[in-house]
Amino acid sequence: MGLRRLSREYALQILYAIDVCKLEAEEAQESFWKEHKSGKKVLEFATTLVEGTVKNLSQIDSLIIKYALNWDIHRMASIDRNILRQATFEILYLLDIPINVIINEAVEVAKKYSTEESGKFVNGILDKIKETRSAKDLKE
Repeated sequence: MGLRRLSREYALQILYAIDVCKLEAEEAQESFWKEHKSGKKVLEFATTLVEGTVKNLSQIDSLIIKYALNWDIHRMASIDRNILRQATFEILYLLDIPINVIINEAVEVAKKYSTEESGKFVNGILDKIKETRSAKDLKE
């Protein structure tokens, strides 16, 4: 498994704890890293994903709600919701990562941690959200 994939999986676990257990980001990260030892690159990228997602959660959730037609964000499976949040953060803010890589990674993580159908669900929504980045790129 690549370092970025591992970082994404760790970040997902932290975001899940924040979401489901209603922990503060700092508390969730501190608790997680006590139990999971990793290299500096994994820790740094996972931290970027968690902190960026939490910091921009309102904007991220608005986009997910906009494109997840007929889905209430709080009724989505919590794993799927947090995969979407994390990947949306990457699409919007980590512009050095190709969109297709972000989406493919999110789909694979969804298949691993949720269901086969979750992969399709995540792909469909992120495919719509990627247009937001394309529009953003055109403005700059």
